Amino acid sequence: MTVRFAAKVGSVAGVLLVASACQSTSMRAGAIDAPAGVITWGASASRLGEAVADRGYRLVVHTSVAGSDARIRLSNAFGDRPVTFDSVYAGLRRTGAELVRGSNRRLTFGGARSVTVPAGETVLSDPLPGHLPAASDLAVSIHTPDAAGPVTGHWMGMQTSYVTSGDHTAEESSTSWARTTGSWFYLDAVSVRARRGTGAVVALGDSITDGWHSTADRNRRWPDYLARRLRRADTGVKGVANEGIAGNKVLADGAGQSALNRLDRDVLSQPGVRTVFLFEGVNDIKAPTGVTDDDVIGGYQEVVERAHAADKCVVGATVAPFKGWSEWDQDTEAVRRKVNTFIRTSGEFDAVTDFDRILRSPSDPARIRPAFDGGDHIHPNDKGMRAMADAVDLKSLDCVDPGPDPD
Repeated sequence: MTVRFAAKVGSVAGVLLVASACQSTSMRAGAIDAPAGVITWGASASRLGEAVADRGYRLVVHTSVAGSDARIRLSNAFGDRPVTFDSVYAGLRRTGAELVRGSNRRLTFGGARSVTVPAGETVLSDPLPGHLPAASDLAVSIHTPDAAGPVTGHWMGMQTSYVTSGDHTAEESSTSWARTTGSWFYLDAVSVRARRGTGAVVALGDSITDGWHSTADRNRRWPDYLARRLRRADTGVKGVANEGIAGNKVLADGAGQSALNRLDRDVLSQPGVRTVFLFEGVNDIKAPTGVTDDDVIGGYQEVVERAHAADKCVVGATVAPFKGWSEWDQDTEAVRRKVNTFIRTSGEFDAVTDFDRILRSPSDPARIRPAFDGGDHIHPNDKGMRAMADAVDLKSLDCVDPGPDPD
């Protein structure tokens, strides 16, 4: 493993060349074959209910790193049958469901206008020529002519997207896109060919990372604030992917697959990832299942081991306080403190961000600071989200040597 805390900021790596052929990868076998490029947006996949035939989706996502030759990844990870996308477009969002005139262009897959994704798999589009700016709203419009069975997507988007009947993907107006949704369907990643030496960080977490109690449609989750800091900083890490799932656990499936079970698909398979930022564990600790501090620590150690084997750094974040939440008691608080002691002192992580110290109340360290409390005593508000992002040492995210230029 080539981990370096003294890594050269903005170090020169090879140009990230993007292949033009469609790629389909099954994650069930645990394959980790990240394509070239850098991820600029991501959202963890879960099951979202049952599909509807002849449905169109205009999915609004916010980019982190700028680049060219944008590609999207469509996921059928939780489907039980193939799903066909017969029309896929991408353009810049102007306002609502309306797009910037002239920006909406068709995406292809291996040169074809349609693609069928087998159950349990994902597929990458061909590169879309042109520049995709940082901090822009990209609208990906997809149509599924005969979809059925379980839908793959991300439930809590904290972002308004749009739904329609029929194929209106090529239209730049909002006329046919009157219905709204707060979820993303089928789309789980967008990547670009970024500047030489550019990498990304993936935030692996639960509802706090997913952004619950931040302001919807304003990109105020803590990874969004982190992306803003990285854009202004002299660092090689510019891409940020938010792979949080509300209710998610490190050890057990439930609200989405556990962090251990989705690590390959949601994190290690993404292009350009330099660092995994692990902020998860509160749902394991507060659940009445008898999970111990040793159990959670064992899960952390497996994440670190697998990420290091894939040549990634891992930043560990301490578990935030949650006294006042219905499941809090002295026993869960004791587990949380033992877990946090491990994160701070074990040396297992390449770096540590102490979210507990940032968020806790000075008068009661088991409770979130009132000024940061979103109202339920566990999820930070916008101010708390920003404080979390400001606590991250940006140099700790840029700790993997990108290696020599490719041939």
